[in-house]
Amino acid sequence: MEGNVYNFRFRDAIIGAQMLLVAFGALVLVPLLTGLNSNVALFTAGVGTLLFQIVTRGQIPIFLASSFAFIAPINYGVQTWGLTATLGGMIAVGLFYMFLSFVIKVRGIGFIINLLPPIVTGSVIAVIGLILAPTGMKMAMGIAGTEQVIPQSTALIVSMSSLTATVLVSILGKGILRLLPIIVGIVVGCIVSALLGILDLSPVANAKWFSFPDFTFPTFELAPILYFVPVALAPAIEHFGDVLAISSVTGKNFLEKPGISRTMFGDGIATSFACLLGGPPNTTYSEVTGAVALTKSVNPAIMTWAAIAAILLSCVGKLGAVLHCVPMPVMGGIMILLFGSILVVGLNTLVQSRENLMETRNLVIVAMVIIFGIGGISIDIGDFHLSGIGLSALIGVLLNLILPGKKQHQMPVMHH
Repeated sequence: MEGNVYNFRFRDAIIGAQMLLVAFGALVLVPLLTGLNSNVALFTAGVGTLLFQIVTRGQIPIFLASSFAFIAPINYGVQTWGLTATLGGMIAVGLFYMFLSFVIKVRGIGFIINLLPPIVTGSVIAVIGLILAPTGMKMAMGIAGTEQVIPQSTALIVSMSSLTATVLVSILGKGILRLLPIIVGIVVGCIVSALLGILDLSPVANAKWFSFPDFTFPTFELAPILYFVPVALAPAIEHFGDVLAISSVTGKNFLEKPGISRTMFGDGIATSFACLLGGPPNTTYSEVTGAVALTKSVNPAIMTWAAIAAILLSCVGKLGAVLHCVPMPVMGGIMILLFGSILVVGLNTLVQSRENLMETRNLVIVAMVIIFGIGGISIDIGDFHLSGIGLSALIGVLLNLILPGKKQHQMPVMHH
């Protein structure tokens, strides 16, 4: 009997490691694009997932890791206030999630759904993809900032190779391979880079095999805190969609038990903890939910193993060195697809809402959110700076509240 229990747990550990593999590509992509430490991101994703499980009493098979919504804001924050102050600003994002969870507990979930209907959230998610698009394109062409660091013809061969591999695996891949398009894209891109002589692996030889992640601790300034809190509106509402998705996959209503206020609180604690040590804000990973649906592995204990695997992997020094050796155009090629996917998720949210976008009220909200988001305008009042994703989210919320003809929105019905 003991042997059977051991085998069962060993099987869970293997499936958990596989879940981490599915999340791995996107997890390390955010630190690679923002200059954060990828080993720290692995560590904080692992611990963040465990904290989420404690808050939700281990009921949900979900994995938390780096949020794509914060790529552009982190880059802006680091350039403007420096890394430590940016981390301090992002801790406020986690606190904002915790505040939202308290509001949901007191007022009910309907309050948030009416405050942030799909017409607002879909537009804001689309803005995230559009704001990130130039970053992906520049990387694909070998441009860092304004400087051409890799010849454009070489960069495009590499980036299109990694993009092609990612697309083909996404569409033609079978089984677990279909869930690993980013990793396959990186491997193919690195092989092409090596053949073209732009892959430098010398830092790997100098890195230690085992070393504790190189944590960075925050400092607190008012300006970055005021900047990051509005940015949190879009990922906060995405959280509902992710919880709905995993509810649908498992056939359990997690909106009621353990309840969306608990899941939001868990997301908040995981995010604040991650930024406390120098990692990016966390979010629930839909890639892993897809893997749960494919493998039918709905036991939440599997995510505990995935989290433990992430923590152990974060202590492998050579892994971080390998990731930082990946040439920029390799990432650029994959970014084109990923940032485009974020745009499509936003558009799909608008389509699924079944709202008539040509109705004047809806047209005004969507138009203002998108153009204010990507048009390059910024509002500065003292320490308060608002632009990009945060500005578009705030515009959307305000217009939805003040324009006449507001509808009551229902929470989407779950299909088991």
